[in-house]
Amino acid sequence: MSGMPEPLEQGLARVRALLLDPAALVRAVGTAGSRPVRGTEPPPAERVDRVELRVVDLKSGPHVQCVWRTGPRVDTRNVALGDTAGWADLVAGLVALPLRSWHVETESTTVQLRVTKRGQAQVHEAATSRRGVASRSHDRVKARLIDPDDPLYDVLGAGADADKRRQVDAFLRLMAPVVDKAFPAGRPLRVVDLGCGNAYLTMAAHRYLCAQRPGTVTVGVELRGDLVDRSAARADHAGLDGLTFVSGTIAAADAGLDGVDVVLALHACDTATDEALARAVRWQAPVVLAAPCCHHDIQRQLTTSPATAGRPGPPGPPGPPEYRSITTHPILRERFADVLTDALRAAVLRRHGYRVDVVEFVDSRHTPRNAMIRARRTGATPDPAQVAADDALSTSWGVVPALARMLDPTLEATP
Repeated sequence: MSGMPEPLEQGLARVRALLLDPAALVRAVGTAGSRPVRGTEPPPAERVDRVELRVVDLKSGPHVQCVWRTGPRVDTRNVALGDTAGWADLVAGLVALPLRSWHVETESTTVQLRVTKRGQAQVHEAATSRRGVASRSHDRVKARLIDPDDPLYDVLGAGADADKRRQVDAFLRLMAPVVDKAFPAGRPLRVVDLGCGNAYLTMAAHRYLCAQRPGTVTVGVELRGDLVDRSAARADHAGLDGLTFVSGTIAAADAGLDGVDVVLALHACDTATDEALARAVRWQAPVVLAAPCCHHDIQRQLTTSPATAGRPGPPGPPGPPEYRSITTHPILRERFADVLTDALRAAVLRRHGYRVDVVEFVDSRHTPRNAMIRARRTGATPDPAQVAADDALSTSWGVVPALARMLDPTLEATP
């Protein structure tokens, strides 16, 4: 139910009553908003942007977890569910904060309070939807495939960088199922990361795989000698046994292993991704994960190739005439070339016996280059209809992907 604005203290009393019954509490969020409540501007040292509460099950029993956020700073406090006095003191302090809104969910009731411009409380109360009831399981740390407290993160300079830890976890969650499907449980793997750069994900992958598959060995290949030395020192400091780094090009990479099980190529620039994929195909690697970076090869072909054969008039934008609106504008042509490049890479891998999917790697707010090509070698003969469709796609746009040229030297890029 929702009514007329009421005195702020009266509205906050309803919020306080719900918070003082933590056994029924599901979740509560208070936010300061962009403007302080009139007449209650706190000193900067006491300002709180957001406070969030939920009941969690810890090893020592159920607790109410309270998280305060002010700018980049985050503070957390857990109060035992049976600590009535401690919880009452905490609630009194929370309700006294100059927040502009509260959203409180219990097992049966949801109350939303908004402070109006005149400093009154606008309150809406309704029955809690069962769909909205959150789990009390405190499994955030357990859900991570690498413990957030693992010293690996300190070595990588990510000890306090939650975004970087989330990216590591997102990558491992993409890798784990395809690896588990391709190899028996517990079997040690031979992993090669081509163009490993700073090797953050190389080290994370090795740490995770060694925990699941003891005896796994990983080789990072990187052209820059300084990065090889730095990564080797970090791996040694983190105690990553079985992880080594070598200096060399992707095209001439020699992992020194008796076969390769998994090939990684993460953010290799332009056709370096294609070189890594070509190397993986030649090795007949059972699993390949590639997160491409920039895409210039197809972009150049779209820019320089002539109009579709048979089109009347002078040469114009490349590709089928009905798609001229895409290729006329440089920014649209560039973005389309990214999509076309990865679609054609997937097509070439399918032709060589891989089952391929292209998935989101990390959230686009972290990087616009957020696609991952994930492939598992099945050795299956490609579907003739799919092959014909892939050929038609390449032909209609007048392009030849770099990966196809690397695996078939008789092919040439469009002029």
